[in-house]
Amino acid sequence: MKSGIDQKGPSEFGISGRLEKWDRSKDLNKIKVPTLVIGARYDTMDPEHMKWMATQVQNGSYLFCPNGSHMCMYDDQETYFKGLIKFIKEVDAGKKKVEF
Repeated sequence: MKSGIDQKGPSEFGISGRLEKWDRSKDLNKIKVPTLVIGARYDTMDPEHMKWMATQVQNGSYLFCPNGSHMCMYDDQETYFKGLIKFIKEVDAGKKKVEF
């Protein structure tokens, strides 16, 4: 990954062709709207990278699903939906960032 954080472990996502060198990480700081980034322990993307992404957007919040995978809305439903609902309610109330 071009962000400076290396992905850990194997991944089925191989990049080649025109997208191989495409990197938008330097543009994350242009995102101003409240943004929820969700990471999960068993996801194919390193949860620490997801946490880093939340720090790069201007109003980023990070939710970690300790029992989740790439489909944490199914395999860690309690954490996922409690966090998502909290994020929506707090942003609706005017907060820009939400602590979990």
